[in-house]
Amino acid sequence: MNLNSKKLTIPDLISVGVFTAIYFVLVTIATFSCALLPGVGNILLPAVAALISGSVYMLLAAKLQKFGGISIMGLVMGLFFFMSGHFVLSFAANIVCGVLADWVASRSQYRSKKVLLASYVIFSYGLTGPILPLWFMKDAYIANLTARGKDAAYIDTLFAPINNGSFVAAIAAILVCAVLGGLFGQRMMKKHFEKAGIVA
Repeated sequence: MNLNSKKLTIPDLISVGVFTAIYFVLVTIATFSCALLPGVGNILLPAVAALISGSVYMLLAAKLQKFGGISIMGLVMGLFFFMSGHFVLSFAANIVCGVLADWVASRSQYRSKKVLLASYVIFSYGLTGPILPLWFMKDAYIANLTARGKDAAYIDTLFAPINNGSFVAAIAAILVCAVLGGLFGQRMMKKHFEKAGIVA
């Protein structure tokens, strides 16, 4: 199969739109779930989303098997975060991780479980975009929150767990949860994988 000759068709784009919408819903569920954990909820969002979204990602890869679908999903998520008031880093992280994940998956022509798992791990780091400013753009983040009317108590609670240790923990949690979520997704999509010719 020559991936370079395979263009995304209108039905393909519709499928990407459907899977992106489902992924968005799962990220929203993860967001509300993390909101129940004051202070640490924000930094856990990417990990929780990675844990529950593996099936959607794997099914998209199995159904499409063309470069572009994963990239578009990352682009749409990045645009959503940016348009909803997050820093430009939220857009950059999603699109960079989306395109890189798509490229990695394409190296096996979307037919290797191990490569698809690695691809999903990379894609999952796209959701670090909205939280990275907590560590690396603290002053700008605080100014943004203040401009949006957030009080000092809210800001103090938000930044209480922000340190080098929590950064390492957040990055590690994404890795673990993405692997678990990806493996679960592959198990759930076993029949689709077999039909698509995806192997170990």
